[in-house]
Amino acid sequence: MFTWVNKEQGGKNKEGDMFQTVTEGLQSLYAKKLLPLEETYLFHDFHSPALEEADFQNKPMVLLVGQYSTGKTTFIRYLLEQDFPGMRIGPEPTTDGFIAVMYNENEGIVPGNALVVDPKKPFRKLNAFGNAFLNRFICSQMPNQVLQSISIIDTPGILSGEKQRISRGYDFSEVLRWFGERVDRIILLFDAHKLDISDEFSHAIKAFRGQDDKIRVVLNKADQVDTQQLMRVYGALMWSLGKVINTPEVVRVYLGSFWGKPLQNAENRRLFEAETQDLFKDIQSLPRNAALRKLNDLIKRARLAKVHAYIISYLKKEMPSLFGKEKKKEELIAQLPEIYKILQREHHISPGDFPNVIKMQEQLQHYDFSKFPSLKVKLIESVDRMLSTKISSLLNMIREEESKQPTQMVMGGAFEDSSDGPFGHLTYGEGISAGADTEDWIVSRDKHRYDEIFYTLMPINGKVTGINAKKEMMNSRLPNTVLGKIWKLADCDKDGMLDDEEFALAQHLIKIKLEGFELPTELPNHLVPPSHRKNPTADILYNHQED
Repeated sequence: MFTWVNKEQGGKNKEGDMFQTVTEGLQSLYAKKLLPLEETYLFHDFHSPALEEADFQNKPMVLLVGQYSTGKTTFIRYLLEQDFPGMRIGPEPTTDGFIAVMYNENEGIVPGNALVVDPKKPFRKLNAFGNAFLNRFICSQMPNQVLQSISIIDTPGILSGEKQRISRGYDFSEVLRWFGERVDRIILLFDAHKLDISDEFSHAIKAFRGQDDKIRVVLNKADQVDTQQLMRVYGALMWSLGKVINTPEVVRVYLGSFWGKPLQNAENRRLFEAETQDLFKDIQSLPRNAALRKLNDLIKRARLAKVHAYIISYLKKEMPSLFGKEKKKEELIAQLPEIYKILQREHHISPGDFPNVIKMQEQLQHYDFSKFPSLKVKLIESVDRMLSTKISSLLNMIREEESKQPTQMVMGGAFEDSSDGPFGHLTYGEGISAGADTEDWIVSRDKHRYDEIFYTLMPINGKVTGINAKKEMMNSRLPNTVLGKIWKLADCDKDGMLDDEEFALAQHLIKIKLEGFELPTELPNHLVPPSHRKNPTADILYNHQED
């Protein structure tokens, strides 16, 4: 059992905390330390609803956001490798609501109003967005191996113009913000032919403020343009994103064509396959990092709750006791940016921890500041202790759990392991692995050309010196570090000289590197020159082929 208990106190620490799992510890710390602070200072009215048991227990979630016809629903179909209930695909805007695709032994659809009363699902707080939203929210349940590890949230296709946002009947950006705070990964999908970021899409991306570490970008349908066009499309996309996502780091963009149809333009096939594998690795790691993500989100929530408490208590302190309350309220709202700076200096708070000042000013208009609670130091100190001691203990528990439990990864569907076959590796049959499944020594196919070079280097007793070999190898213009690695691989007997087979091997490795493939740390058995192999039958086979 994983715990930070003090054995001298009968198996419990001073506050009786004893947790078997990280998830249980997070849930307990939130209920005992952070929730009282949130409730006291109306945090749930201003920022985010209270967390429930399902928020801590649920599987990792992936949120897909993008304009219509960028392939969001098709992307889910691609991952699951089967249709899901409620799925509609077409060039027109087809998905007109939110669909939570989750695991269940029985296939079916659960409507939104029934979904938000289910205590086992993490959607109960969505009830606050009303029937206009709930009528467009369903849970698609099905038995699929991928969904045993993650849940996927499909969203309505975003259209351009301000009218679309208003006509939905609910605050689309606020719903996205709610999901953004709770999901493990946010994937923004773009079409190679739809790079413009509309007003609503811009609002949607800005709703993920503070969740930048969760955002990934997918440039879908990249096979519909050639290499030159793809470079321009990628540059235009990065320029557009830079205006919306205000972070110094460059957001990760994955290029590809995420459906099961043949590539329309196959010249970038290797790039698309590498990008797909990178994206799959990122998604597959979500179950393993789920506890760490929840811990990180709890820390961010605690920091925001502390700042909110300081803001509310400061406004309360500045209010007059009898007259002029309304006028003072208006002054304080107008002075909120200056109040932020005062609190920064007084409590040593980072500017990034404060909520959006404009949104905060709008929300404060509806409250009576004189009824706000004063600063309760004990609540703040309790959260500080949680952040300074309890969180570090949970971090240790995460490492302990990871070391004792098997690695959790998303399996099934498009993630099914195919490493045993020829399509399991991007470079299978290419680069360093070329010739691995053939009987002859692959270097022998070009050895006659390498031999011509070899004999111009004045070999002594059948071998060329390192100095003469270096002159020829330098003609490749590869860096010395790379050529040094090639020398170590090719000099099989480590005598500082190369015979004709070793020289041919060195030239073959140079060719592999120049073609863009990586070199191995150790020479694979199929590349070892026949005369340097321990198996005598290999020499016989090689000599027979030479004859």
